Amino acid sequence: MRDDWSGEARDPSTLSGGESFVVSLALALGLADVITAEAGGAMLETLFVDEGFGSLDADTLEDVLDVLDGLRDGGRVVGVVSHVAEMRDRIPTRLVITKHRAGSRLAVEA
Repeated sequence: MRDDWSGEARDPSTLSGGESFVVSLALALGLADVITAEAGGAMLETLFVDEGFGSLDADTLEDVLDVLDGLRDGGRVVGVVSHVAEMRDRIPTRLVITKHRAGSRLAVEA
């Protein structure tokens, strides 16, 4: 793998948690584009990102959320699974699942 910051080759095992998350997100988005191209233009309109946000510093979290906002603005549905409190201010509609003794409850917050 090539590190664009240093211009040097870098072993992926040296990536931090946040760097691994960003690389995984980039690969998922690229894979969605490849699948769209290989499927004759059939769009993958929904993307779910499950966790990893807690490993991001504030600036990187902002960058990732900007990318997800851009995907949503471009017509994709973006679902995010996270416990990171800072994301509540950026995500306009949320499904909140609360665990109770009698079972989990689901609420929609907009």
